[in-house]
Amino acid sequence: MENTTVVIAGASGFIGTYISRRFAEDGWNVRTIGRSRRASAAWGDNTAITAALEGADLLVNLAGRTVDCRYNRRNRAEILESRVSTTGALGTALSRCSAPPRTWLNASTGTIYRDARDRPQTEDDGDLGEGFSVDVARAWEAALAEAPAPVTRKVALRIAIVLGPGGGVMRPFATLARLGLGGRMGAGAQKFSWIHVEDLYRTIRFLHLRKELKGPVNVAAPAAVSNRELMRSVRRAYGMPLGLPTPAWLLKIGAIVIRTETELVLKSRWVEPRKLLDAGFTYRYPTLDTALNASRGRQG
Repeated sequence: MENTTVVIAGASGFIGTYISRRFAEDGWNVRTIGRSRRASAAWGDNTAITAALEGADLLVNLAGRTVDCRYNRRNRAEILESRVSTTGALGTALSRCSAPPRTWLNASTGTIYRDARDRPQTEDDGDLGEGFSVDVARAWEAALAEAPAPVTRKVALRIAIVLGPGGGVMRPFATLARLGLGGRMGAGAQKFSWIHVEDLYRTIRFLHLRKELKGPVNVAAPAAVSNRELMRSVRRAYGMPLGLPTPAWLLKIGAIVIRTETELVLKSRWVEPRKLLDAGFTYRYPTLDTALNASRGRQG
């Protein structure tokens, strides 16, 4: 009988909580690694981490400090360290296991690609970008590649913006729409790649079974939208027919006030899930409208 134990590192956030619950609902034994007192193992306790991984079938690492903050020196260091050090710790623990998981899916980010407005970025022909966020993503994936786990298949998940019930990423957009400011942001042509959290969970299950899929995998819905289209869908979801646009200069001022970065809305993220599509993965929420409706507890 197949071992059905999954270890989820970074299980306390929006995505980790959802993924943990869905695995449990589907009958998996769920072990967690994190800072919660309810976790099976805590970061820094290498013996406990090794014990949590021993005999498990699947490892999913979602650990990492939020990037919804100002990129000052301290936050930059914490964002980088929280990703690289946890990935390295998991690799060290795996090397000590006599029966390690056969699959390791490690979070990365779709923002590793350049600001793309001319064509979608696939795993095979995508151009990596520049800047702090890209440097973090490169270091994150390098830590995975260098991890000493010779018998474990390793896959970097280049995840787009995740939507879902209780997810914080859409709250600022929803607030703007309710205030009548739900128009385009900046030029409005920048692309927005996304995935519903349920499809992220289904992707994890799919990749675990498809042993031939290796290397980085883009985890996104099949059709990116422009920022203009995004805000139109948000207004529709919240019953607001009109919305004033927000120019880039005003976004930069607002980002300082709410202590975040304009990159989160102004960078064009055009991530194409070519490997998933070629492998036959089907989406439960393939369009933004169905994903937003599901995120608000309504059927598409």
